[in-house]
Amino acid sequence: MGSSVMFADSVSQKIRVWINGQEVQDGGYVIDGKTYVPIREFNGVVNWDGDANKVNFIKPNVHIFLFKGDTVFGNVNKGKLKFNVFCQVDSLSERVSSVKVAITDPSGNVKDIQSQDLSEQKDNFWFRTYDFTYDFKTAGKYKVGFYVKASKNDDYALVSEKVITALN
Repeated sequence: MGSSVMFADSVSQKIRVWINGQEVQDGGYVIDGKTYVPIREFNGVVNWDGDANKVNFIKPNVHIFLFKGDTVFGNVNKGKLKFNVFCQVDSLSERVSSVKVAITDPSGNVKDIQSQDLSEQKDNFWFRTYDFTYDFKTAGKYKVGFYVKASKNDDYALVSEKVITALN
């Protein structure tokens, strides 16, 4: 038994993993030359089916555009700004219950912008929020996220985000 444990340790190695400049808390492993990383770190909906011993990962393509009136923008000055978020979604391969858009400030505080239940399922669609006013109180990077909820009882899962930089 002791030699089996020693053998397993010699072919697997715990590694540090970084995704877009953020370290993955649980890291990953290299086993027999292949790298394994927790799938929940890749911004999508993860469903575990224990009966079938299978993981289903849902991550549609989502393109996020920010509009101030008819003008697309990415950077803002500190202060209040009225804008809306346009999301183009395609390759949604599984049924989802609802979608939402939220904004996260540089300190990690999240404000929901708008959500919508999906009565009709499509593999591609557009979702545009109403105009809303947000106060960019401090300089820094704000993240506008697009989230999906697989079923009514699940939590929302982030599938895409766009960064707004607030300047002094």
